[in-house]
Amino acid sequence: MRPAAGARRAAFRLRRELRPRNLGSPRLRRDDCALPVPVLRLLRDRGRWAASCGCPERLRRAFTEDWGSRRLWVTPGGKPNFDYLLQNYGHLVVPVANCGVQEYNSNPKEHMPLRDYISYWKEYIQGNYSSPRGCLYLKDWHLCRDSSAEDVFTLPVYFSSDWLNEYWDVLGVDDYRFVYMGPGGTCWSVNICGRKKWFFFPPGQEEFLRDSRGGLPYDVTSPTLLDGHLHARLGHCNPPLEVTQEAGEMVFVPSGWHHQVHNLEDTISINHNWVNGCNLANMWHFLQQELCAVQREIIEWRDTMPDWHHHCQVMMKSCSGINFEDFYHFLKVIAERRLRFLAEGVDPGQVEGSKGCGLGPQQAAFDIGRIAEVLECVVAHRDFQRVDTSAFSPQPEELLQQLEEVVAATVSL
Repeated sequence: MRPAAGARRAAFRLRRELRPRNLGSPRLRRDDCALPVPVLRLLRDRGRWAASCGCPERLRRAFTEDWGSRRLWVTPGGKPNFDYLLQNYGHLVVPVANCGVQEYNSNPKEHMPLRDYISYWKEYIQGNYSSPRGCLYLKDWHLCRDSSAEDVFTLPVYFSSDWLNEYWDVLGVDDYRFVYMGPGGTCWSVNICGRKKWFFFPPGQEEFLRDSRGGLPYDVTSPTLLDGHLHARLGHCNPPLEVTQEAGEMVFVPSGWHHQVHNLEDTISINHNWVNGCNLANMWHFLQQELCAVQREIIEWRDTMPDWHHHCQVMMKSCSGINFEDFYHFLKVIAERRLRFLAEGVDPGQVEGSKGCGLGPQQAAFDIGRIAEVLECVVAHRDFQRVDTSAFSPQPEELLQQLEEVVAATVSL
């Protein structure tokens, strides 16, 4: 099937699926909802609707009661079930950060079997939460990638449109599902056990936290932040929004909200980095900023370095894990899966071994519209135009045309 024919078939099916039905009933099925979750969520305990994309949200523990990790990883007393974790995962190698050592704006990491980390953790507790090795924190463990974890958790419906993991599931080489564990002392994040203290800064407030060299603070609770010479604009910063996350509760962090997290006690959490049509434009804006930052750093070699623009893309990928070429392939994978759903009715979760997305026709149409908006900006960007796209299939302009055909078919619906 030719790409253009596929787009026409998708548009035809979309017209058929979106014909008005039962307009007298205000209730919509989830797969018919034109707004991607979690744009809105019903707070039943407060009896009102609240936007979930503008501010951080804490969802009650009922959403996680049936998770295997909540039942099996935790003792009846609410503490980490070390025996179960050792028996089932003790042989797996996990990444561990040393929170007592700062390297630039992060912590150095080492890798060790989970059994060794739990042995350290027990000794740390027995030593009154102190150790000559410092405070070690298990961070960014890809349990779902490294092991069978079918009963660990169920993807919450509000986050079922999860493009990052959909993309990496197709490629089969990575994911953005993480487990964190550590003693008392950070997308969406669920506490399996323990308690966390979150500090949230709304978009734009982080500019007032920057020091004289433009860097963000390593710790927003540090007394060094009060140094007026180093942080001259701190007085303009509003106090952070503080949230205490209890066991079983879920916290959603919107795009652009800088945050810092402290464990208040022994804690295990499951975390997802999360992108979909709601914040895709934010991702593209971030990538442009990252490229500009790289270009500023090596601008003095622009006229003397061969393939200067290519080297900027290479450095950008080294710093951010993604460059403009990768971003196009990310958009292409999601776009082609949405087009296939509309043309053939095949849910992305039914192909290529990925988990179900619960797509409906309006959700797919929304996704295509957002991808088309961003891809139009990408194709027009002068730095993307310098990327060698000769081997791309389809060509960016061709994919954009397919998406625009589908979008045009939905305008009157």
